[in-house]
Amino acid sequence: SGLIGRSWAMVFAAGGFKVKLYDIAQQQLTSALENIRKQMKELEESGFLKGALSVEQQLALITICTDLKAAVEGATFIQECIPENLELKRKIFGQLDLLVGDNVILSSSTSCLLPSKLFTGLKHVKQCIVSHPVNPPYFVPLVEIVPHPETDPSTTERTYTLMKKIGQSPVKLNTEIEGFVLNRLQYAVISEAWRLVGEGVISPTDLDLVMSDGLGMRYAFIGPLETMHLNAEGISNYCERYRESMRRVLNTFGPVPEFSGEIEQKINQAMSEKIPVVPKVLDARRKWRDDCLSGLAKLKTQMKSD
Repeated sequence: SGLIGRSWAMVFAAGGFKVKLYDIAQQQLTSALENIRKQMKELEESGFLKGALSVEQQLALITICTDLKAAVEGATFIQECIPENLELKRKIFGQLDLLVGDNVILSSSTSCLLPSKLFTGLKHVKQCIVSHPVNPPYFVPLVEIVPHPETDPSTTERTYTLMKKIGQSPVKLNTEIEGFVLNRLQYAVISEAWRLVGEGVISPTDLDLVMSDGLGMRYAFIGPLETMHLNAEGISNYCERYRESMRRVLNTFGPVPEFSGEIEQKINQAMSEKIPVVPKVLDARRKWRDDCLSGLAKLKTQMKSD
């Protein structure tokens, strides 16, 4: 019932599904439900509430539970959202494996733990899959669906169909890979950003501006491959024009940074000056981010229907 669990609960309830939110502490669940109610009310007021149901109708679909057996009873889909700790996740899936039947899908929100590390050895491994959301899933619809080598194809298809039904944007990975796809792309950008700041080429705040007011503007609507396609007369023409330039630039990239030491301090100072590391300030900035994402999501939906 943490940040990701609450957001998933809201997404599924918006899609009209009954949701049981499980946690080990009653107080955690009580505050999670209060937080969900508050968020839904704010979304309704701003016109960004998802789904055809009202706030009260959506809230009525979410119940809370501190007993795992009771939580999964009658479930068709279980989305695990516990901390990114392999031992903890394996423990909960081990418990779930003993409780579920042969039809329920066991899905993990992990951002980079491989399915083969999470699910190998489970009796219901064919029903196991990773459904990695982007934080926060209520505002960012992408879901990476990553199968275990033994996952049944029907599990992948059912998960994909469900994600589409609740308004998310699922993508299927054909095989597992460290970091999946989103984080591999993200880490590649972070790595080069870190090097450019570390080498004194650009300040941390200007680096972020390159993305937010540059690359990010078009990446909000089209990906890097379509960008290439449109920036020339198709992909082949782009490669013909820029192949040598791309290779020359890429060959100047340095080794993977340590993400520590002097450069970490420099970037931390710049970010902390812009957004002080104080809960109240961070929460306000996160809310601003979510409002922006919500507005962007609405615009994208509108543009697709046009």
